[in-house]
Amino acid sequence: MASRRVPYVLQSLSLRKRSFRNFQCLYSSRKASTFNGMTELSEDVDPLSSMQTPGPSEEHRASFDPIARSRRRKTPLPSSRYKFRSPKYYRGPLHPHQPPPATDPDSREFIPGPFSLPRLQQTYHSTVAPDLLTLMYKHHPPGTLPGPSEPRLRSWDGSSPYHKNRPLRGPRGGPTLLLLRRPITFRNIPRLEKIHVHSFLKEAGSEAAHLQVAGMIMQAITNVRATVFRAKHTIANFNLRKGSPCSVGVELRGEDMYNFLAKVTEVVMPRIKEYKGVRGKSGDSSGDIAWRFGSETVGTFPEIEINYDAYPPKMIPEIHIIVCTTATNDKDARLLLSSMGVPFHGKHVN
Repeated sequence: MASRRVPYVLQSLSLRKRSFRNFQCLYSSRKASTFNGMTELSEDVDPLSSMQTPGPSEEHRASFDPIARSRRRKTPLPSSRYKFRSPKYYRGPLHPHQPPPATDPDSREFIPGPFSLPRLQQTYHSTVAPDLLTLMYKHHPPGTLPGPSEPRLRSWDGSSPYHKNRPLRGPRGGPTLLLLRRPITFRNIPRLEKIHVHSFLKEAGSEAAHLQVAGMIMQAITNVRATVFRAKHTIANFNLRKGSPCSVGVELRGEDMYNFLAKVTEVVMPRIKEYKGVRGKSGDSSGDIAWRFGSETVGTFPEIEINYDAYPPKMIPEIHIIVCTTATNDKDARLLLSSMGVPFHGKHVN
């Protein structure tokens, strides 16, 4: 394969040499006519700039012969250097052929862009993130030791050797062990991670039309196709059987996530009559905030309102929105969402 490529390489090199000779003739013909004008202009130029650097010498021009250089090469260039193709499947970390990262243009998973960011995402990077860093940053002067941290592992109590250095657990039925809150720096500023939009349909077991309408509404307001979830257990009170469809859900990330949250805070929430906001204790103590919208509120979304007659009013479902952040407690997550326009009311439980 390599021997067949040599004539093509020599032909391309001969074309390059011919074009270089044409450039030399053109350069020598114009050099005399523009020398006087360039001399006057170069007087005002800094002598240390690149415009005062002399061009290549005549010896260097005469020695430039790419065809002779290619003939002196004992072995041809490897064809794999110009025919690289990333592997299709990932075969583990020890395999000699590793696929490039998704950010590499050679990767099969490369997606160009983003060419423009949503307005809420731009506001986060330009305004919200610096303000959060200012509010949460704790300065420790050099030489100061960090304060005592809460115990995270079990100690030796003599009851069982398996308790030593095992994760600390609370009593059965009590609160779970909270996540550690590391000092906030510019590397771990709380940010949005993903948004789950979920709708439970107890009528879906008896009438499939509720499931179809909910899926259409979910796709219209989130720009992502909804996923159907099936019941894992039989619940007689909800008329559910194991394996029957019971709900639809969507997971939003990236641009769709910011567009959906901006639409909720700027269009939907202000149109709710006497809306107080999200409850202050609506969190899971790990940085995730959740709230619900009734069927009347779902009808105020712009995508549903403009084509309201296409959906039966009695089949418009209520939705639950779960905002997942990188914060490790509800206080930081609530501060992040408040800066993005989500109102909170009532007693705040951290």
